[in-house]
Amino acid sequence: MARYIFITGGVVSSLGKGLASAALGALLQARGFSVRLRKLDPYLNVDPGTMSPFEHGEVFVTDDGAETDLDLGHYERFTGVHARKTDSISSGRIYSNVLEKERRGDYLGKTIQVIPHVTNEIKDFIRIGDDEVDFMLCEIGGTVGDIEGLPFFEAIRQFAQDRPRGQCIFMHLTLLPYLAASGELKTKPTQHSVKELRAIGIAPDILVCRSEQPIPEREREKIGLFCNVRKDAVIAAYDLKSIYEAPLAYHAEGLDQAVLDAFQISPAPRPDLRKWEDVVDRIRNVDGEVNIAIVGKYTQLEDAYKSIKEALTHGGMANRVKVNVKWVDAEIFDREDAAPHLAGYHAILVPGGFGERGTEGKIKAAEFARTRRIPYLGICLGMQMAVIEAARNVAGLTRAGSEEFDHEAGAKRFEPVVYHLKEWVQGNHVVERKVGDQKGGTMRLGAYDATLAAGSRVAGIYGSSHIEERHRHRYEVDIKYRERLEACGLAFSGMSPDGRLPEIVEWRDHPWFIGVQFHPELKSKPFAPHPLFADFVRAAVETSRLV
Repeated sequence: MARYIFITGGVVSSLGKGLASAALGALLQARGFSVRLRKLDPYLNVDPGTMSPFEHGEVFVTDDGAETDLDLGHYERFTGVHARKTDSISSGRIYSNVLEKERRGDYLGKTIQVIPHVTNEIKDFIRIGDDEVDFMLCEIGGTVGDIEGLPFFEAIRQFAQDRPRGQCIFMHLTLLPYLAASGELKTKPTQHSVKELRAIGIAPDILVCRSEQPIPEREREKIGLFCNVRKDAVIAAYDLKSIYEAPLAYHAEGLDQAVLDAFQISPAPRPDLRKWEDVVDRIRNVDGEVNIAIVGKYTQLEDAYKSIKEALTHGGMANRVKVNVKWVDAEIFDREDAAPHLAGYHAILVPGGFGERGTEGKIKAAEFARTRRIPYLGICLGMQMAVIEAARNVAGLTRAGSEEFDHEAGAKRFEPVVYHLKEWVQGNHVVERKVGDQKGGTMRLGAYDATLAAGSRVAGIYGSSHIEERHRHRYEVDIKYRERLEACGLAFSGMSPDGRLPEIVEWRDHPWFIGVQFHPELKSKPFAPHPLFADFVRAAVETSRLV
């Protein structure tokens, strides 16, 4: 039976609950325990799949095809434990499940209420996989006091009451603001946040306090006294130069020990932190740096490309270089020449996206990288734009475009080199989709196999002829153009096992130009950089030496 750690937040949002949860999971692993991390989001969307990246940041995709909150990316990157559909839930999904049961008659005509029906549904979700790990870490989205979060707080309160004593603890993140005028750290917001939490029946066992300044002992004692928490369970969380310093920083503050003490686990196993010491060493001690441009359409919010930025950092760690990322708005190239904006970068990455806005700019970025022989990595839409660029400017298909954009415009303007994916093989059955289908959860989602061409660059990078990567798309490069494009030098070097769906393209005569239909960034980790990103950064290093 797993021990449960419920992580809540107060005072303000964006304090770093996801990062604290992930770092704690890594520390428990370092002490020899198995962990699983979960995210409970109070918003009413069924999942983040149809939410704008400007609203919610990136959508993280699991192997089994769930579209989830970006915090699950933190969980995977820090623990290496692959997330599952059962690791992410929202109020929308909870209420949807409850209403489906009511329509089926499962409640035998009873009046459906938040307590017990909604809270029971949440508790049932929390229990999934109870016997699989030593520790289950459950992060509650939002902050205490949010009206939409009340069913979740009530559910975890009940859950702790239902379990044997000592099986659940609560960890609460707060903010200690610093007033420069008076030179003081203020503890009152933390006190009020804990008071709000206790008012709904939850008493925190551990407080993690974000602070820009060192927390004096007298302030820790004050927080412990007024919040009814042991002084050594008041943990400071300071700003760090890299998020990957968090496990070592939290260990130095005693977070993992405070958790084990709260569970009365004694003697506590000694932690093996060598993996994280190596990670931090690779960040702090570099042999150079490279400049990489990310040409996208959501560049105003970096969280929209969170996993890509982290995967580039991992690639830098693999090569012991610092990766300087520059966000370039693809729409600039709709009215301006790409060259002045991209000259001087050692590599160019074009990420995924949806809709026509900014796509002509991405095509120009692919052309710039191809003609200037600069390393290029196109991901999902970035691969499709590279294929369209090749079709227009090399293969003579001057009207090459995507069915996605024709569909938006309501008129046929292009020769669709990229078309709406109507069917594909998933496991032992064929999945079919229509253009007019609902948007949520209808894409090609999750992990799929691919076969790599012998002697191709990607086969050498992966060191294998068979790979498995995660997908999230509903449009696909049309295989009927393969022969014409390959005759021009654009090799289809990765295909689905049935040979019907292009997975990877690469220019044969280019130093490093690869487009992939999947999202390799989702599987990269600081202690196990994804091979594509590691080799992409290596190519950028080579380019930097030629400049």
